[in-house]
Amino acid sequence: MSAVVADAVPVGGVGRRSVGWWGLVTLIATEAALFAYLLFAYYYILVQFGPAWFPERSPSLKLALPNTIVLLISSATIRWAERGMRRGARGMALGGIALTFLLGLAFLIVQLFEWKAKPYSLRSGSYGSLYFTITGFHMAHVTAGLVALLLLFVWCLKGYFDTRRHVPLLIGAAYWHFVDVVWLAVFFTFYLLPRLW
Repeated sequence: MSAVVADAVPVGGVGRRSVGWWGLVTLIATEAALFAYLLFAYYYILVQFGPAWFPERSPSLKLALPNTIVLLISSATIRWAERGMRRGARGMALGGIALTFLLGLAFLIVQLFEWKAKPYSLRSGSYGSLYFTITGFHMAHVTAGLVALLLLFVWCLKGYFDTRRHVPLLIGAAYWHFVDVVWLAVFFTFYLLPRLW
């Protein structure tokens, strides 16, 4: 318990962010830069070759659109968990974390089906290479988020959080929101842009 609670105590007194929070900000900044570099590579090649570079002019939204909605709903459920913890409603927090975990897991499983349905592969050219690298990198982040959610659920279940001490939950939720925002950029790039180009 002390490891979890220790991070929840702000450095330098009331009104300041914890060390864990600033660690998350640093992590998000570096990971956002990495995604930006990968997406820059995609857009750079697209500008060079134009729409002929797309292996499919209208990528199927059959799995991708509902999957995107699932991930967006998961942002609402983790926000619900945060609100529950701030109000001292541990059951609400546990329910929100559990729902977020299940929605994230569903997203991951559907994404694997999406990979399998693609008419190209990692080795079929630069487009396939970038698609599988970027979406795979995002899936790795979702997996890390699921591990964090599982830990948060267990810690919440054990009573490590209360209305005053719940910074780890806030940090986990902020990371989850980051994963969702990144997916919106990936979704636009691979699923909507070819339809607009």
